Amino acid sequence: MTPARAQPKWMSWIGWGLTIGILAAAIVPFGPQIVARVSRVSFDGPDWALWARLSWVIKLHIFAALSALLIGTAILLQRKGSRLHKTLGWGWVLAMAATAVSSLWITELNGNVWSFVHLLSGWTIIALPMAIFAIRGRKVEAHRRAMTGIFVGGLIVAGSLSFIPGRFMFEFFFG
Repeated sequence: MTPARAQPKWMSWIGWGLTIGILAAAIVPFGPQIVARVSRVSFDGPDWALWARLSWVIKLHIFAALSALLIGTAILLQRKGSRLHKTLGWGWVLAMAATAVSSLWITELNGNVWSFVHLLSGWTIIALPMAIFAIRGRKVEAHRRAMTGIFVGGLIVAGSLSFIPGRFMFEFFFG
């Protein structure tokens, strides 16, 4: 068995560059609207009436995403390979799968068609099984990179995009 090679530093920079590029490409078209809406922000607390009007799919999506964020953060902060890591990991995989799949039915903001952000959902749906197969094949580094990438791209980047003015999370908290 040959030892695993370390990932070259430039590959990490490419990953971060792609992440920033995707985020910028998703936000730039809405730049003027974002600036105009941010200037009218109010901090009156969550708008529960807005929550009550959401479809069950969007509520499921939000619940699954928040669950994945909490579980994923707990996993990142504890020792890897333990029984707790494995148990939480399966919970995280289920929450991420529910988040990604449910997002495929959320199209209202883009004229009832998929948006650029849905690429992250597709990537998550493909990458989750690949990460599981990697750890089953004892490819720890590949598993770590895939799961970290899903956490950053599928939760942090996509979650950040949900706080763009006009989208639910922004309007719920700051509307």
